[in-house]
Amino acid sequence: MDALSSPPLHTDSPAPSAEQALTAAALISVDYIAPQPSIAPFVTTLYHFRCDEPMIRDIQPAAIGNLCVFPYGSGEMLFAAGHRDPNHPVGLMTPLSRATPIVVDGPFHAFGAALTPLGWAALTGLHAGQHRDRLLPAPAVLGPEIDELGHALIAAYRQNEVSGRDCALAIGAYVERNLKPVNPRHLELIAATGRWLGASFNPEVGDLDGVAGYSARQVQRLVERYFGLTPRALARKYRALRAAAMLSAPQLSLEDEADLAEAFFDQPHMIREIAHFVGRTPARLSDQTTPYLAEMIDQRNLRELGA
Repeated sequence: MDALSSPPLHTDSPAPSAEQALTAAALISVDYIAPQPSIAPFVTTLYHFRCDEPMIRDIQPAAIGNLCVFPYGSGEMLFAAGHRDPNHPVGLMTPLSRATPIVVDGPFHAFGAALTPLGWAALTGLHAGQHRDRLLPAPAVLGPEIDELGHALIAAYRQNEVSGRDCALAIGAYVERNLKPVNPRHLELIAATGRWLGASFNPEVGDLDGVAGYSARQVQRLVERYFGLTPRALARKYRALRAAAMLSAPQLSLEDEADLAEAFFDQPHMIREIAHFVGRTPARLSDQTTPYLAEMIDQRNLRELGA
């Protein structure tokens, strides 16, 4: 398989086990750093992740693209299609179609930028649907500058010459320097899709027809190009992520409870969907032993919904 190609999407593959032993909260630290205002439309958050255990196990919820640098740790993402990708020192995680386990020989440190669909397009130019569910070597996509910058930051970080926050901000500055223009009509479609996803748990696919003057068929193709999934599958993904964010809160309001009851056919359906896209059963979403998960599904990290 070509390093930049995407394996087929197997929607009937078993979800990652929600009951596997995961690394405990007290052993993990994740700092989220607001991106510079100039790149806020392109970057959801910058981050610095640290865990000094000899073995780290976690589950990455279905996510947007991510430019990530690993100064410490050697491991793999274990994809449902059957392939495994290593965490290259300077990596590019493509948009994920479902929850994906992570296994790393520690210590494990990482810093980088989570890219909005617009940021993914403007930085990489890759078709998100054709390249989903991969952890790629970033230089193979972005060129030598990110390789040089990433390894320079790794060396300085290991020598305690720069902080993880400073490294994350440097990645944000790299993103800003390397953004490319996106077709204005496509920009309109991306924004409309975000609003569409955020307006309802179960948005009607037909509501996107005619956006930016595109036919229903064109909308299908372009949404997959920028978001990694067709509109129907994308709505499923974000319904599960939004439901998980609500269920992980300390308290669930009566209004939220009613919205969730209407969003899914029944409770078993909700459990299956959340397990598929988030990697946990609802009973474990507020589990304090899974801080990485809790941060990834926090409402502030779903800004691409346009809410």
